[in-house]
Amino acid sequence: MMDSLKWLTVYEMLLCALNAALLVWYALPVARRYRWIDFMPGMGVVIAAVSALTGDTTLLAIAIDAVTAVLFLCTLRRLFKPGDGVAAPRRLIAGTIRAVFCVCGIGVIGVAIQSSGELRYNPTSDWSHLGYAEAFVRLNDRFAVEYPFGEWKKIDWEAKRREYEPIFAQADQVNDRTLYYKTLREYLFSLRDGHVRIANEKLYAGNPIFKAEVGGGFGLSTLQLDDGRVQVTLVLDDSPAGRSGIRLGAEILQWDGQAAKDAYRQTTWTDSPNTNQNETINRGRFMVRAEVGRKVEVEYRNPGAGQAVKTTLQAYDDQFATLKQTKASIVRGAPPVEGKMLSNGYGYVKISSFLANTAEVPKAGLTSLFAGSSAPDPVDLLADCLQSFEAQHAKGVVIDLRDNPGGEDSIVTRMAGHLSKEKKLYGYASYYNRNVKKFSINYGEKYVVQPSKPNYGGNIALLVNGRTASSGEGLPLVLKGQPNVTIVGFTGTNGSFGVQTSPIQVVMPEGYIVESADGRSLNRDHVIQGDGDYTGRGGAVPDVVVPLNEQTFREKYVEGLDVELRYAIEAMEGRVSSPAAAKSQS
Repeated sequence: MMDSLKWLTVYEMLLCALNAALLVWYALPVARRYRWIDFMPGMGVVIAAVSALTGDTTLLAIAIDAVTAVLFLCTLRRLFKPGDGVAAPRRLIAGTIRAVFCVCGIGVIGVAIQSSGELRYNPTSDWSHLGYAEAFVRLNDRFAVEYPFGEWKKIDWEAKRREYEPIFAQADQVNDRTLYYKTLREYLFSLRDGHVRIANEKLYAGNPIFKAEVGGGFGLSTLQLDDGRVQVTLVLDDSPAGRSGIRLGAEILQWDGQAAKDAYRQTTWTDSPNTNQNETINRGRFMVRAEVGRKVEVEYRNPGAGQAVKTTLQAYDDQFATLKQTKASIVRGAPPVEGKMLSNGYGYVKISSFLANTAEVPKAGLTSLFAGSSAPDPVDLLADCLQSFEAQHAKGVVIDLRDNPGGEDSIVTRMAGHLSKEKKLYGYASYYNRNVKKFSINYGEKYVVQPSKPNYGGNIALLVNGRTASSGEGLPLVLKGQPNVTIVGFTGTNGSFGVQTSPIQVVMPEGYIVESADGRSLNRDHVIQGDGDYTGRGGAVPDVVVPLNEQTFREKYVEGLDVELRYAIEAMEGRVSSPAAAKSQS
C-alpha cells in the first residue's frame, strides 16, 4: 500500500492523512478532548473543495471526498456544542457504533489508496480555444512527456513538430477545417498505435469530411496477397462492380490509371497500422473508396479468365456498405465464449471479446431479478467448454481469438489459468507519475496467471489476426512458448497492448477529443511487451504463419473455407512445422 501513495495528488495525500488521523482519534476511547480537533473535518472539506476545483473528479477523489464529507457531517455538532466532557461516549453501544464507523472509513481510505494507480488523476487538457498550430504544439509536447511508447518507438517529437506545425499553421491562415482535421488524423496515425485516436470521430455518421472524400463505393473490397497482387474479397449485388462483371476473387491489375499495387500502397484513408505485418491489412478496404460520383477506370481479370477486361466504375452513395461489411465488431447479446466439438475430434472455442457484459441477461420477470440473475461469467463458459472437451476425449483444442478487440485483463488472466500448468506473470502496469515526472510501475496492478481447475494440458492452437487487439492479445502473449501451444494466423496480433485506465485526453479545436493509452504493460524483466516498437515488430507473432497466396485466398474468400482452422489442426497433428511443435518434440 505504501507504494500506492505515489499516485495520489497533494490534496488526496492531505485528505487521506487527515481523515485517517481523525478516524483513529474518534475510534479510541480518549479521555481528553481538544477543541481544535473539532475544526479539522471542516478543514478537510475545504481541501476537498479546492481539489475538485482544480479538476480532480476521479472515482479515487470522489471516494476520499465522500469519507471527508461524512466525517464532517457526523462531527458537525461538536462545532456548536464544544463541551468539556470526555470524548469517549458514555454508553458502550454508542462507542462501539462509532468505532465500527471509523474502522469502515479507514477501510474505504485503504481500498482507495490501493487502487490509486488505476484511478489516479490524469487531467484532460482543453485547448479547443487555441489556434490549430498552437493546439498541435501543446498536444505534441504532452505526448513527448506522457505517451507510454515514445522511447519504445523512438519517436522524434521535435521532428514531428517540424513536419506538422507548418501544415497546421497553413490551415490556421486560411481557416481550412478539412486540412486541419486530415493533418491531425495523419499525425496521430504516424504514431502507429491503435489506442491513439480521435475518440469522438464518428466516421460513418456526422463526419462530412470523411463522407465527402470516401463516402462513395464501387461495390467491392480488396486485399493484397503476399506477392503483391490485389484481389477482390467482396462484390455487392446490383453495384457498379457487380454489374460490370467483376467477380469474387478477381485480380485488379490497374486502378484509376495506376498499377493496383501502387494504388494500394498510396491509400491514405485507413486504420492505424501498428506493426509491419498488419500495415496493409486495411488498405484494400479504402483503396476502392472515393467521393460520390467519381469515375475510375479499372482493369481486372476474373478467376479462370485468360483475358483482362477494362471498365469504368462510378462511385455511388452506398452508406459505407463495403466498409461496414468488412469491419469486425462486437455483437451485443452474443455470448463472449462459445464452444463445440468438431467432427474431426477437436474442440473449438470462439472468444469474441474479454468483456463480461456482452451476453444478454435472461428476462424472466421479478423472480429472476431477486434471484440475482446476471450474464454468465466468460471464464466459467470457457471452463465448461474445456470440461466438455476432456469428457469427450478431444484430440486438442482450437481457441479462436480472431477479431477479438480486447476487454478486461483480469478475465484474460483467469482464462489463462485454465490453460497453464504453472504460475506466471501476465504483466505489470506502468504509468507516467505526475509527482516524480517519470514512468513508474504500479505494483498494486500486477496481473498473475494462477493455474486453476479444470486445467487443460492437451494440444492448444490459438487463432489470431490483425484485429486481435489490446487485451485480446494477452492470451497469445502469455501462453506463447508453452510446448503444447501453437499460435496460427495470416498475420500476428494488432500490436496495441497499451493499458487504458485513465487515458490521456486532449480537447482540440473543432471539438475533436484526442485519446491515448496512458500505460504500458511490462514483462518480468520490466520490458514493454505486446506493443509495436520502432522497427515495426510487435504483437503476438504466429508460430505458424498461413501464407496469403492464390490458393489460400481462393479457399478463404471465394469458397468460404476456414483456412486458419485447417492450418491449426494440421499444426496440432504435426503436419505443419512450428517452433512450438519443435520444442515439444525435443
